[in-house]
Amino acid sequence: MAESQSLTAALYQQAQKAIDQPFSLTPALIAVVFLLVSTSAFQSYSKRQRLAPGIPIIGVDKNGSVKEARKRFIPDARGLLREGYEMAKGGLFYVPSPLGERLMIHPKYIEELKSAPIDKVDFVATFQEVRLRGHNCVEAAGPNTEPTDVRGKVHNNGQPLHATSPCRQSTSQSASGWVGSKPVSSHCLTDSAGDLMPAIEEEILDSFADVWPQCDDWTEVMVADRFVQLVGRVSSRMFGGTALSQHKEWVNATITFATDGFIGAQKIKKFPHFLRPIAAKFIPEIAKIKNHYKLAHDLLIPMLKERKRTGEKPMDLLQWMVENAKGDETDEQFIADIQLKVSFAAIHTSAAAPTQLIYDLCAMPEIIAPLREELKQALEKNDGHLTKQAFNQMPKMDSFLKESQRFNPLLLITMERMVHVDYQMSDGFIIPAHTSIGVPTQAVSMDPNIYPDPDRYDAFRFAKLREIDPERAGKMQYASSNPQSMSFGFGRHACPGRFFASNEIKAIMAHVLIHYDFKFPEGQERPPSIGVETQFLPNHEGKVLMKKRPHGL
Repeated sequence: MAESQSLTAALYQQAQKAIDQPFSLTPALIAVVFLLVSTSAFQSYSKRQRLAPGIPIIGVDKNGSVKEARKRFIPDARGLLREGYEMAKGGLFYVPSPLGERLMIHPKYIEELKSAPIDKVDFVATFQEVRLRGHNCVEAAGPNTEPTDVRGKVHNNGQPLHATSPCRQSTSQSASGWVGSKPVSSHCLTDSAGDLMPAIEEEILDSFADVWPQCDDWTEVMVADRFVQLVGRVSSRMFGGTALSQHKEWVNATITFATDGFIGAQKIKKFPHFLRPIAAKFIPEIAKIKNHYKLAHDLLIPMLKERKRTGEKPMDLLQWMVENAKGDETDEQFIADIQLKVSFAAIHTSAAAPTQLIYDLCAMPEIIAPLREELKQALEKNDGHLTKQAFNQMPKMDSFLKESQRFNPLLLITMERMVHVDYQMSDGFIIPAHTSIGVPTQAVSMDPNIYPDPDRYDAFRFAKLREIDPERAGKMQYASSNPQSMSFGFGRHACPGRFFASNEIKAIMAHVLIHYDFKFPEGQERPPSIGVETQFLPNHEGKVLMKKRPHGL
């Protein structure tokens, strides 16, 4: 257990090294690189970017260069984006990045772009062109369709396929950004969120008992690592029942699958495009991905066959995928591959939130008592269980999650798209072809015209706003998606699992509030989040002292 508990911390350190250190080449690979460079130096595999005239490039002035601004983007995209948003007064601006200048769009264009034709303003291409720029580590090591086939399966004239199914509306893409495959259930995740809670509550209890220290006295806990392990189990319970949640090799695979993909991507991005297929063969993390696929096949395909034989239909994502599959989506190997991808997407995004939340509570302990009182009242009204109604009776908890997300979103840019052609907006502005666009979500959330006194952390800000304006209460909820709150994306590609994730995170935090006291070690301040390009990650080095509460609430 000690080995698995330190797994994500070690992987996090490896990821940091992959970003900071140059990639070492073997003599054989050096020879191959020299040969290919000498014979192919004239080739160019990237399209020349055209910038829209009159749009400023943030971070570049008479004393600066685009090259230096691109370097700054890696650790301080948050600062660059806020500078650009404030300089442009919420308007258009370019932010330099290692992959070129990205156009940050004005909120007035959001409604127009969210339903733009997929062959012109492409969601799927964002991950292939922006995240890995032509080499998808996750796909390269695994048996899956080519990117063009992926786009065809995800969309039909810009709409998800099989939209008539009650459990199918969106795609498998989620906040993590690398799940680029075919449609999976999203309505099921939303409609069944309440029905799933008894199993989720049970798994949370079992998981804390298994992966958390005893904490009979004050105990130092590396919470980020523990939450990844815990969320891995809880999410697996929803995806495939106890057969997955209690399978330690599967849970570890869903965690390392994501990290291997991330590290592999950081390493391979250091090579020219035309060398990446060769370089991939020498990167250990990409090779490891093949083993994760093999485990998915070995574990899930027999499960699928057994369910088919017995007629068993559990309430989990695996079953919904089977029931709603069409054509080649019914292939058991394909379903196993998608299950692995959806798992890694859900785990790392959902685990980030409770880590940030417990850091916030330790930094601002005055928030704890009101949250506990609200939780106590909600449980008393619902026979001690976290039902859908109980969650609705906890506006302070929901507000706390949303305010924490406002300061520490997992992604600094959302609604990312790749524009393939010169695309004219209704006001006449033309987005040049081959432009990466997006919304600087975190910068928008710090706009004083939207949120007064935005730099002040007010845990119950959104609960108060819901009281003041009940008609807009829905837009103030944690899982809401609108132009003023886009951490979960917006439009048809908004995160399909955000309502389930909201309940999962609240249930985990409820358990922490009921069963533990917690504080920072003497002299420690809130661990700062770590910026890695557009990602804003919880600090995995943060420590929290925790002690069991003898009498709960």
